[in-house]
Formats: sequence, C-alpha cells, structure tokens
Amino acid sequence: MIWEYLAGELSILLEKLQVATDAPASELTRLRHQVEDGSAAELDAELARAVAAADSLCWESLARGDVDAFARLAAVCADLRIFGACARLIDTG
Repeated sequence: MIWEYLAGELSILLEKLQVATDAPASELTRLRHQVEDGSAAELDAELARAVAAADSLCWESLARGDVDAFARLAAVCADLRIFGACARLIDTG
C-alpha cells in the first residue's frame, strides 16, 4: 500500500513536470509508465531519473533565456526533491 502511494505521488509530480515544459515529453511519459508499472525496488532509481530530467530541463530553459519556464520547472524540481527526501528515496546529506 505504501509503495502504491509513493508511486502515485511520483507519477503526479512527473505529470506536473510534463505540463511545466514545452519540450517533447516522450522521456517523461516513459518514466511515468515505468513508475506506474514498476516495482518498489525501482522507485528510488526512477526518482533519481525524474530529478535529473527536471534539473536538465531547468538548465535548458535558462540557456534559452526563458525565465517563466525556469520558474515553473524549478518549482516542480523542488517538489521532487522534497518528496524524495520525505519518502527517504534520496540522500539529503
């Protein structure tokens, strides 16, 4: 039950990341399907990929000079990191 909740929350955050970006979302869509169909043992790796994707999208928006996109993406990136820390899926040290 707990894993299903965590997978559901991560899926929602990935959906928010998709909405926040103008980039093609095929990688994010694949990752969402992996989260929804995967196992509890893979959730930490999937979260790490989600954070890396969000970070990359943030840098790309800055490179384009798109401050609005950066603000949207940075908010989702922060939510991913907070979620990961609270769920003890990422190291916060």
